[in-house]
Amino acid sequence: MSPGSGRKYRGNRTQAVVALWYQQLWPHATPQGSGRPGRDVVNVPLSIEVKARAGFNPTAWIREARRRARPGEDELPPHAVLRPNEIGEMSVGDWIVLRRLEDDTAILAELIMLRTQLKGEEP
Repeated sequence: MSPGSGRKYRGNRTQAVVALWYQQLWPHATPQGSGRPGRDVVNVPLSIEVKARAGFNPTAWIREARRRARPGEDELPPHAVLRPNEIGEMSVGDWIVLRRLEDDTAILAELIMLRTQLKGEEP
């Protein structure tokens, strides 16, 4: 196997594992396929950029996910999933999610508000 095909296989596998992981929330989550244009995981309400590499350029990955976002259609802000070299598929829950702080703060604020409402408290 050439080095390029090994990376492509790892990228495809990583997208497939991430899609499978997100099927816990969205049963129809599907990998797009490494190297194909568009979102890396489809049939989910946000743009997910999947990376399986040693190089680290999170700002570019978030920009890429944001370019693929569908304003008015996506329910959640985009993020990137990073599979570090030393963490395999059996530990997908240990992979890293990256998103803008502003987006993460909005998600946390909504979660806090929902929890408060469920407890019957005033926000």
